[in-house]
Amino acid sequence: MTEPLVGLEDVVITTSTICFIDGDKGILRYRGYDVNELAEKSTYEEVAYLLLYGQLPSKTELEHFQNELRKNREVPDDLLLLLKMIPAKTDPMAWLRTAVSALAAWDPEAEDNSEPANVRKTLRLTAQFATLTAAIERIRHQQTPISPDPSLDHAANLLYMVTGKKPDALSRRAMDISLILQADHELNASTFAGRVTISTLSDIYSGVTSAVGALKGPLHGGANQRVMEMFLKIGTVDKAEAFVREQLAAKKKIMGFGHRVYTTVDPRAAILKRMSKELSEKIGPKKWFEMSETIEKIMVNEKKINPNLDFYSASVFQYLNMAVDLYPLIFATSRVIGWCTHFIEQYRNNRLIRPLTQYVGPQGLRYEAIANRNSATVPH
Repeated sequence: MTEPLVGLEDVVITTSTICFIDGDKGILRYRGYDVNELAEKSTYEEVAYLLLYGQLPSKTELEHFQNELRKNREVPDDLLLLLKMIPAKTDPMAWLRTAVSALAAWDPEAEDNSEPANVRKTLRLTAQFATLTAAIERIRHQQTPISPDPSLDHAANLLYMVTGKKPDALSRRAMDISLILQADHELNASTFAGRVTISTLSDIYSGVTSAVGALKGPLHGGANQRVMEMFLKIGTVDKAEAFVREQLAAKKKIMGFGHRVYTTVDPRAAILKRMSKELSEKIGPKKWFEMSETIEKIMVNEKKINPNLDFYSASVFQYLNMAVDLYPLIFATSRVIGWCTHFIEQYRNNRLIRPLTQYVGPQGLRYEAIANRNSATVPH
């Protein structure tokens, strides 16, 4: 029997001008710009503009873009009332999935698939995702959502709306870099899921809702949450090595290591490692970074597996005082600009995405009357 094909690994399904990855060399570029340089020199707003419009903005263009984001941060009061009706025990990503789907009902352009309308919707969604993320966090803890502060940039405003405190410069920059690094990553699972939805000529809100659903999974956007849960389970640095060796001996997965694309170091992980170290020294406690380093050394030296983006983003978000199960929502807040940019690209040269399967089941079976059939062997 032919071995079944799974996972679409190494299958090219489209062309794109948005994101380039060379997994063997550890290269990631947005619209031709290396992510290391963008993380060092730019801001999330500048990267969002680059992804959406295909080029870096002039000073005037960036100021206009920033003002448009600020003007579109508010979400409808009725949507907040809807979120308050959701049981507090609900997974935050399920809240976000519901919120995004419902948000379309308040957008007069929701069903307009023209490119100008989709660009405007992308801008609104990019602005509103941070507000939704913060509102969900506060509502589920019976706290009043905090209105966006127009004096703050995107990263600082997100931290402010979640914590109620205006962040210091280091925390703001750490969040900004995290958002930059998560803004796009070619045809990852959530982007692909959304592009499949868009290929049916559905609306952009449906595409984003599909993407949020895919990002919710622990093998994608939920991975950094699982990394931090692992750290909390370990507890102290001195227990990290024994924990990892026990997991490996039991052939259990260590979250945050390995990547389907990168065969060398994930460049995003290297940047966040430096950020985590700085945060550990200036905010603390140091144990989260030290634990990360201990685990990384074992995995690299003995298993030859490098950390991915999720591994060091876990400790970065912990230092920023983000709730562990809020990590995937922060990922979505960053990635929505990448999703929508891909969706606009899909609309431009659309063809329904409809792959084939390799059938490996039985053939030529004949229908038997129910009175003549043997008892079913499938479990009930």
